[in-house]
Amino acid sequence: MARHNLNDLAAFAVIARTRSFTAAAAELGVSPSALSHAMRALEERLGLRLLARTTRSVAPTEAGTALLGRLAPALEQIEAGVAALSDWRDTPAGTVRLTTFHWIASTLLARRLPDFLARHPGITVEVSVDDGLHDIVALGFDAGIRLGESVERDMIAVRIGPALRTVVVATPGYWDAHGRPGHPRDLLGHACINYRNGAGTLMPWEFEQGGRTLRLQVRGPLVCNASGLALAAVRAGCGVGWAMEEDVTEDLAAGRLEQSLDSWSQPYPGAFLYHPSRRQVPPPLRTLIDHFRM
Repeated sequence: MARHNLNDLAAFAVIARTRSFTAAAAELGVSPSALSHAMRALEERLGLRLLARTTRSVAPTEAGTALLGRLAPALEQIEAGVAALSDWRDTPAGTVRLTTFHWIASTLLARRLPDFLARHPGITVEVSVDDGLHDIVALGFDAGIRLGESVERDMIAVRIGPALRTVVVATPGYWDAHGRPGHPRDLLGHACINYRNGAGTLMPWEFEQGGRTLRLQVRGPLVCNASGLALAAVRAGCGVGWAMEEDVTEDLAAGRLEQSLDSWSQPYPGAFLYHPSRRQVPPPLRTLIDHFRM
């Protein structure tokens, strides 16, 4: 096969993954117009339309999807072969593509990733932050980071964070004015600050006690998809919050916030880095796993 066909097929796979000529061009280091021209030339040579283009989006056609299904495993093997060359170097090198959600990015990764980058200057880490759950293989990610219960069973999962707790908090003034709940269902009568994740889902408040689990959809004066804004409203006395314990540790210690329903706030599995079940893990990813493993 001609070399330009191989290059164009690899570029097509990146466009199909990113669903964007602009994003694909940035990743490949070319201009969007040059990439668009290359794709039209590829389609003409193959005699098939591979990409459905609109002014706002691009997606593979049925023929493009079929081609991508054949291409992806082969391109993955090529990338793994190139990455394996790191074993011949004194230091690992290459790119690791990660996806995770906002809270992990702003806490665990923000604390620990800079040290990894300083120790391994030959490795580039690309992080895509998205609260939605996606197929990391289909989207071209090497690995994802999610909470334990969100990891698919066919993935290899490595614990990289401690157990977590979500706690119910409010200001002392709010509790004095409205009373403290004796049971999670009492929260249905309170002003609760809600969080809607990036996938558009209104997060239920989850509780557990003595093996019993409870999920509630509460109501209140604010719904947002920014945890910092939600906590600001709670700290201002606007209502009750359901927050990661480590996000409010200082508030609780200083007495700015007080916890309720402690016995219903049980620890649950923390963060796991997960990746497809492969016989050979690319060296840059293996290095990242070894750094973050607990």
